[in-house]
Amino acid sequence: MNKFLVKLLLTVLLSCSITAVSQEKEISLDIHKMMKPLQKNGIFRDSLYYNWGGSILKDEGVTYHLFYSRWKREYTFNGWLTFSEIAHAESNTATGPWKYKETVLKGSGQGSWDEITAHNPKIKYFEGKYYLYYIATNLGGKEFTNDDLIALSTKPLKDPDRGTLRKNQRTGVAVSNSINGPWKRMETPIIEPSGPIANITVNPAIDQGKDGKYYLIVKGDKPNEKKFIRNQAIAISTSPTGPFQIQPNPVIGDLDTEDVSMWFDKEQAVFYAVFHAHSYIGLMTSVDGLHWKKAENYEISRKKLKLEDGGFLIPNRMERPFVYVENNQPTVLCLAIKKGDDSYTIFIPLHESKTR
Repeated sequence: MNKFLVKLLLTVLLSCSITAVSQEKEISLDIHKMMKPLQKNGIFRDSLYYNWGGSILKDEGVTYHLFYSRWKREYTFNGWLTFSEIAHAESNTATGPWKYKETVLKGSGQGSWDEITAHNPKIKYFEGKYYLYYIATNLGGKEFTNDDLIALSTKPLKDPDRGTLRKNQRTGVAVSNSINGPWKRMETPIIEPSGPIANITVNPAIDQGKDGKYYLIVKGDKPNEKKFIRNQAIAISTSPTGPFQIQPNPVIGDLDTEDVSMWFDKEQAVFYAVFHAHSYIGLMTSVDGLHWKKAENYEISRKKLKLEDGGFLIPNRMERPFVYVENNQPTVLCLAIKKGDDSYTIFIPLHESKTR
């Protein structure tokens, strides 16, 4: 064997060894084992509003900022599609207690792509600016009154107008130089459905990879399906505001999933993403941001959560998972809870991982 072939073989073996080590590291995260019991201060409830999910970011000082969805209880739980707004709360810890500060985004009014509702936010900080990703919708140019929206809050998706609201949902972003605003919205959505998703682009999750590019996951409908099945797509851009190019392969193609949240682990140089699959919260991972797989410790939690008093919270719905990461360490699991006619957001502290 000549020197060139020997050198080539050694290079390949070294590359395989490094990849194997990387893969061994990235599958070691076990959020289920890291979960502590839910504390009383970790429940964020409002007597006048339904609270739903959230996204956390710490400022340069000691304050934690939560951006979350809320809408008045008088509009019923289904009123999220017509009356949701994005609110801002603050706390001295990432698990709360949280105090409402202000409402930062509502539907922007007649004639815009986001004229109705503002929902499911993700707050991010990229290269000196704050980016508030959210979803919204419109009635396709049809005029409406507040009474019309109240009536639509309780109608099924078979109703033509509520169906229009559903299919016109898109993802947008508002940008600010400060975590406290003011927020400047973009005039158009940042992504349209194509490839592995159809009809809608909602529930954004985004982070920056080691290559400097931005990787965005959005949910849509699975194309060519008679049943109501959701799909997740990955899109890439060189800018946090796009344009984003949807890739041909879905992120999760064999499950009906929703509500992805993702982060890039800088030490391991891998992506993680949590999501809900209706009966449980799951964990996916990717080395390159394009090709995703189930993590070894794939199932994070079923719908039965330990409480600090020794009891359990068993919700009807457990959605919108978000993992808050500080100093590259997952520290809080945030979840949206619906139990009966109540909905609120919870914040579960996480032990430091011993396997990383």
